[in-house]
Amino acid sequence: MAGLIHIGLAGARGRMGRAVSAVLDTRPDVVVPCRFDRSETPDLSVCDVVIDFTSPEASVELARRCAEAGGPALVIGATGFTPEQDAEIDKAAERIAIVKSGNFSLGVNMLLGLVAQAAQRLPAADWDIEVVEAHHRMKRDAPSGTALMLGEAAAEGRGQALKDVRAPMREGVGDERVRGQIGFSAIRAGGIVGEHQVIFAADDEILTLAHSARDRQLFARGAVIAALWARGRAPGLYGMQDVLGFRQA
Repeated sequence: MAGLIHIGLAGARGRMGRAVSAVLDTRPDVVVPCRFDRSETPDLSVCDVVIDFTSPEASVELARRCAEAGGPALVIGATGFTPEQDAEIDKAAERIAIVKSGNFSLGVNMLLGLVAQAAQRLPAADWDIEVVEAHHRMKRDAPSGTALMLGEAAAEGRGQALKDVRAPMREGVGDERVRGQIGFSAIRAGGIVGEHQVIFAADDEILTLAHSARDRQLFARGAVIAALWARGRAPGLYGMQDVLGFRQA
């Protein structure tokens, strides 16, 4: 078939890998030449794009390999990167197209814009912001990548950097909350797919913006859309805001 896109899949046996694999298998315009996990090193030259749901360490190594070879493009869905690992991804993106996102959901990306707008319009002196997220018991990083994206959107709405206004995790007896800080709360339990709330709380009213994921297929479909978009794209680090056309060039 003309126009087939060859998409490899890293982390194929994980939760998200299995979901992405199922979506890929339904598409007549896609060939999957390799499905592999972290310990395997397949021939990536047969791929136009690789979708990666592994770990930060494995993602960095995969990005390095792809960049050294001048391709394929990458879609990275792993979360929990250190600043040093992010810098490695940035370096690889100088040579290949990389779409990196903590969440591939259309709804979550809409939520990011709403959070930024609310934060811009609700004065930090009067409104506390708390990001609450819940995931399954197997998720290792906290806060989630999506929660951090939401926190960054809130901080940017106020013209700030999240690192400058992020509240420390609360435990035991401490000082009262500092005005203008953005806090995070994380829940890990059962098989929760993904729940995110951004709470704007004043003394006399509360605004809650929320998103609930019901099935991992929604993230898998978004990752495949990102892979189709990334094929043939110029080198650079992109996000779902670019893929969905929410970010203006």
